Amino acid sequence: MPGARDMRDSIDVLHEISTILDTGLDRKTLSLLLELIESGVNPEALAAVVKELRREAATLSRQR
Repeated sequence: MPGARDMRDSIDVLHEISTILDTGLDRKTLSLLLELIESGVNPEALAAVVKELRREAATLSRQR
């Protein structure tokens, strides 16, 4: 089981990749997503949920 430092290092690397890919995901969100994946959540299903939540947020934002 990875320690806190290993987890922090992993999040740092993921955040760097996320920034390069311009995903808009912050460290906290990446950390939560990583925890869900490590708990057995299907990564593709999780990505679909994130995309849908972004679409919903954009729709709500336009309605204001």
